[in-house]
Amino acid sequence: MTASTTVNKGDSPNGDRSSSSVLYQKVLGSRRLSNYWWATVVTLGATGFLLAGISSYLKVNLLFVTDPTQLLFVPQGLVMGLYGSAGVLLALYLWLMILLDVGGGYNEFNQQTGTVKIFRWGFPGKNRRIEIDAPIRDVQSIRLEIKEGLNPKRMVYLRIKGRRDVPLTRVGQPPSLSEIETKGAELARFLQVPLEGL
Repeated sequence: MTASTTVNKGDSPNGDRSSSSVLYQKVLGSRRLSNYWWATVVTLGATGFLLAGISSYLKVNLLFVTDPTQLLFVPQGLVMGLYGSAGVLLALYLWLMILLDVGGGYNEFNQQTGTVKIFRWGFPGKNRRIEIDAPIRDVQSIRLEIKEGLNPKRMVYLRIKGRRDVPLTRVGQPPSLSEIETKGAELARFLQVPLEGL
Protein backbone atom coordinates (compact mmCIF):
# COMPACT_ATOMS: atom_id res chain seq x y z
CA MET A 1 0.00 0.00 0.00
CA THR A 2 1.90 3.00 1.28
CA ALA A 3 4.90 3.42 3.49
CA SER A 4 4.32 6.17 6.05
CA THR A 5 7.17 8.39 7.01
CA THR A 6 7.03 11.20 9.47
CA VAL A 7 9.94 13.43 10.24
CA ASN A 8 11.77 13.94 13.59
CA LYS A 9 11.28 11.06 16.03
CA GLY A 10 13.42 8.32 14.51
CA ASP A 11 12.64 5.03 12.82
CA SER A 12 9.88 2.59 13.62
CA PRO A 13 10.41 -1.21 13.36
CA ASN A 14 8.77 -1.39 9.91
CA GLY A 15 11.13 1.17 8.40
CA ASP A 16 8.85 4.21 8.65
CA ARG A 17 10.06 7.40 10.24
CA SER A 18 7.86 9.23 12.72
CA SER A 19 7.31 12.89 13.55
CA SER A 20 4.79 15.21 15.02
CA SER A 21 4.60 17.71 12.15
CA VAL A 22 5.01 15.99 8.75
CA LEU A 23 3.54 12.68 7.59
CA TYR A 24 5.03 11.37 4.33
CA GLN A 25 3.62 8.25 2.64
CA LYS A 26 5.38 6.77 -0.38
CA VAL A 27 2.95 5.15 -2.82
CA LEU A 28 4.15 2.19 -4.87
CA GLY A 29 3.22 2.47 -8.54
CA SER A 30 3.97 0.17 -11.45
CA ARG A 31 7.33 -0.95 -10.07
CA ARG A 32 5.83 -3.88 -8.19
CA LEU A 33 7.39 -7.34 -8.18
CA SER A 34 4.30 -8.81 -9.88
CA ASN A 35 4.64 -6.37 -12.79
CA TYR A 36 8.31 -7.30 -13.27
CA TRP A 37 7.30 -10.98 -13.20
CA TRP A 38 4.53 -10.63 -15.80
CA ALA A 39 6.59 -8.36 -18.05
CA THR A 40 9.39 -10.96 -18.07
CA VAL A 41 7.03 -13.89 -18.70
CA VAL A 42 5.21 -12.08 -21.53
CA THR A 43 8.54 -11.01 -23.09
CA LEU A 44 9.93 -14.54 -23.10
CA GLY A 45 6.71 -16.14 -24.36
CA ALA A 46 6.11 -13.54 -27.06
CA THR A 47 9.71 -13.73 -28.26
CA GLY A 48 9.40 -17.50 -28.52
CA PHE A 49 6.21 -17.29 -30.58
CA LEU A 50 7.66 -14.59 -32.84
CA LEU A 51 10.89 -16.53 -33.44
CA ALA A 52 8.88 -19.70 -34.15
CA GLY A 53 6.86 -17.83 -36.79
CA ILE A 54 9.99 -16.37 -38.38
CA SER A 55 11.72 -19.77 -38.27
CA SER A 56 8.83 -21.46 -40.07
CA TYR A 57 8.98 -18.78 -42.79
CA LEU A 58 12.77 -18.76 -43.26
CA LYS A 59 13.18 -22.52 -42.60
CA VAL A 60 16.07 -21.64 -40.27
CA ASN A 61 15.86 -22.73 -36.62
CA LEU A 62 16.07 -19.62 -34.40
CA LEU A 63 15.02 -21.41 -31.20
CA PHE A 64 17.09 -23.60 -28.90
CA VAL A 65 14.34 -25.74 -27.37
CA THR A 66 12.46 -26.96 -30.46
CA ASP A 67 12.60 -27.00 -34.24
CA PRO A 68 9.82 -24.83 -35.72
CA THR A 69 11.17 -25.22 -39.26
CA GLN A 70 8.88 -28.28 -39.60
CA LEU A 71 5.79 -26.05 -39.26
CA LEU A 72 3.97 -24.88 -42.35
CA PHE A 73 4.16 -21.10 -42.54
CA VAL A 74 0.49 -20.88 -43.52
CA PRO A 75 -1.39 -21.17 -41.18
CA GLN A 76 0.70 -22.27 -38.13
CA GLY A 77 3.79 -20.08 -38.59
CA LEU A 78 1.72 -17.05 -39.56
CA VAL A 79 -0.54 -17.38 -36.50
CA MET A 80 2.43 -17.89 -34.18
CA GLY A 81 4.10 -14.81 -35.67
CA LEU A 82 0.94 -12.74 -35.13
CA TYR A 83 0.61 -13.95 -31.52
CA GLY A 84 4.29 -13.20 -30.99
CA SER A 85 3.93 -9.68 -32.44
CA ALA A 86 0.93 -8.93 -30.22
CA GLY A 87 2.81 -10.30 -27.21
CA VAL A 88 5.89 -8.18 -27.94
CA LEU A 89 3.68 -5.06 -28.09
CA LEU A 90 2.10 -6.01 -24.75
CA ALA A 91 5.55 -6.63 -23.24
CA LEU A 92 6.77 -3.22 -24.48
CA TYR A 93 3.73 -1.61 -22.84
CA LEU A 94 4.40 -3.41 -19.54
CA TRP A 95 8.08 -2.44 -19.52
CA LEU A 96 7.19 1.16 -20.39
CA MET A 97 4.74 1.29 -17.46
CA ILE A 98 7.48 0.00 -15.15
CA LEU A 99 10.04 2.44 -16.54
CA LEU A 100 7.69 5.44 -16.11
CA ASP A 101 6.47 4.18 -12.70
CA VAL A 102 2.87 5.07 -13.53
CA GLY A 103 0.83 5.43 -10.34
CA GLY A 104 3.87 5.94 -8.13
CA GLY A 105 4.26 9.00 -5.97
CA TYR A 106 3.65 10.19 -2.44
CA ASN A 107 1.19 11.72 0.01
CA GLU A 108 2.56 14.52 2.20
CA PHE A 109 0.68 16.00 5.14
CA ASN A 110 2.58 18.96 6.57
CA GLN A 111 1.23 20.56 9.74
CA GLN A 112 4.03 23.15 9.78
CA THR A 113 2.88 24.69 6.49
CA GLY A 114 -0.74 23.56 6.90
CA THR A 115 -0.84 21.82 3.52
CA VAL A 116 -1.67 18.46 2.00
CA LYS A 117 0.14 17.43 -1.17
CA ILE A 118 -0.78 14.35 -3.20
CA PHE A 119 1.58 13.54 -6.08
CA ARG A 120 1.40 10.73 -8.66
CA TRP A 121 3.18 9.94 -11.90
CA GLY A 122 0.75 9.49 -14.80
CA PHE A 123 1.02 8.53 -18.45
CA PRO A 124 3.26 10.60 -20.75
CA GLY A 125 1.72 13.84 -21.94
CA LYS A 126 0.49 17.03 -20.38
CA ASN A 127 -0.87 15.18 -17.34
CA ARG A 128 2.33 13.26 -16.57
CA ARG A 129 2.64 14.96 -13.19
CA ILE A 130 -0.55 14.73 -11.15
CA GLU A 131 -0.46 17.05 -8.14
CA ILE A 132 -3.18 17.97 -5.70
CA ASP A 133 -2.49 20.68 -3.12
CA ALA A 134 -4.96 21.69 -0.43
CA PRO A 135 -4.93 23.32 2.98
CA ILE A 136 -5.20 20.89 5.89
CA ARG A 137 -8.15 22.90 7.26
CA ASP A 138 -10.18 21.85 4.16
CA VAL A 139 -9.77 18.14 4.97
CA GLN A 140 -13.15 16.94 6.24
CA SER A 141 -12.45 13.26 6.94
CA ILE A 142 -10.63 10.07 6.02
CA ARG A 143 -12.92 7.54 4.36
CA LEU A 144 -12.31 3.80 4.14
CA GLU A 145 -13.97 1.82 1.37
CA ILE A 146 -13.96 -1.90 2.00
CA LYS A 147 -15.70 -4.33 -0.36
CA GLU A 148 -15.15 -8.05 -0.07
CA GLY A 149 -16.00 -10.78 -2.54
CA LEU A 150 -14.66 -11.95 -5.87
CA ASN A 151 -13.07 -8.59 -6.65
CA PRO A 152 -12.17 -7.09 -3.24
CA LYS A 153 -11.58 -3.37 -2.89
CA ARG A 154 -9.85 -1.78 0.09
CA MET A 155 -9.08 1.91 -0.31
CA VAL A 156 -8.35 4.94 1.85
CA TYR A 157 -9.77 8.23 0.56
CA LEU A 158 -9.11 11.80 1.61
CA ARG A 159 -12.32 13.85 1.71
CA ILE A 160 -11.53 17.51 0.92
CA LYS A 161 -14.09 20.31 0.98
CA GLY A 162 -15.23 21.24 -2.56
CA ARG A 163 -13.43 18.31 -4.28
CA ARG A 164 -14.02 14.69 -5.11
CA ASP A 165 -12.61 12.12 -2.71
CA VAL A 166 -8.89 11.60 -3.40
CA PRO A 167 -7.59 7.99 -3.27
CA LEU A 168 -4.48 7.63 -1.11
CA THR A 169 -3.69 3.94 -1.63
CA ARG A 170 -2.08 2.28 -4.60
CA VAL A 171 -4.00 0.49 -7.31
CA GLY A 172 -3.54 -3.25 -7.64
CA GLN A 173 -3.62 -6.01 -5.07
CA PRO A 174 -5.61 -4.73 -2.10
CA PRO A 175 -3.79 -4.52 1.23
CA SER A 176 -4.95 -6.55 4.21
CA LEU A 177 -7.95 -5.37 6.21
CA SER A 178 -5.85 -4.68 9.31
CA GLU A 179 -3.29 -2.71 7.29
CA ILE A 180 -5.93 -0.50 5.66
CA GLU A 181 -7.62 0.17 9.02
CA THR A 182 -4.28 0.99 10.67
CA LYS A 183 -3.29 3.40 7.88
CA GLY A 184 -6.69 5.11 7.94
CA ALA A 185 -6.68 5.47 11.73
CA GLU A 186 -3.08 6.77 11.74
CA LEU A 187 -3.91 9.40 9.15
CA ALA A 188 -7.18 10.46 10.81
CA ARG A 189 -5.36 10.81 14.14
CA PHE A 190 -2.55 12.83 12.53
CA LEU A 191 -4.95 15.21 10.75
CA GLN A 192 -7.41 15.24 13.69
CA VAL A 193 -10.40 14.46 11.47
CA PRO A 194 -13.07 11.73 11.69
CA LEU A 195 -12.54 8.28 10.20
CA GLU A 196 -15.52 7.08 8.13
CA GLY A 197 -16.40 3.67 6.77
CA LEU A 198 -15.64 1.34 9.68
